[in-house]
Amino acid sequence: MASFYFEDFPKVFYDIKKNGKLENVTNIMLRYKFNAVIKNFVSPYYDYNVQDGERADVIAFNVYEDYTLDWLIYMVNDIVDPNFDWPLSQRTLERYIVKKYGSIPTAQATVHEYRKILNEQSVLFDGTIVPKRTLVIDETTYNTLATPDRESISKYTYENELNDAKRQIKLIQDRFVPEILLELRDVFDGS
Repeated sequence: MASFYFEDFPKVFYDIKKNGKLENVTNIMLRYKFNAVIKNFVSPYYDYNVQDGERADVIAFNVYEDYTLDWLIYMVNDIVDPNFDWPLSQRTLERYIVKKYGSIPTAQATVHEYRKILNEQSVLFDGTIVPKRTLVIDETTYNTLATPDRESISKYTYENELNDAKRQIKLIQDRFVPEILLELRDVFDGS
């Protein structure tokens, strides 16, 4: 799938071996950015929640009927390194946590940070969800607060929160994809 991403990139002559001989190579430094007007216009996008273990190529196939458009999902969400920026499956995340902290119980028992609870999540009369808000504080301040006003976050919980935050992505409505592909062709052909 990654090979498709670079196939239409322009070629440049570059002394890649630093030996004075120019070689015709793919310009991987060129990165297409969406027109600011299009990117800030809300209607072409919609929210999507990546499910556990779901890959971008699978989403691209399900939404755009073309698995090679995974790069479009990465681009829309400013994902440069899918190995780091894409959510890990729970199994892979737990292997990562074990490698980083030694074991799951150690990660669960180690405090990452202390937080003051500013407000709990609530639902307004019209159905609007007001998210929970917290403030990171030091341990001394934490110890002065009443139990309902504070929380300690373990390394395990912190890593899960980071990974879960990556699950919220934007997708372009499929009706805009042909126009984007045409614009991309113009950018790469004109380089």
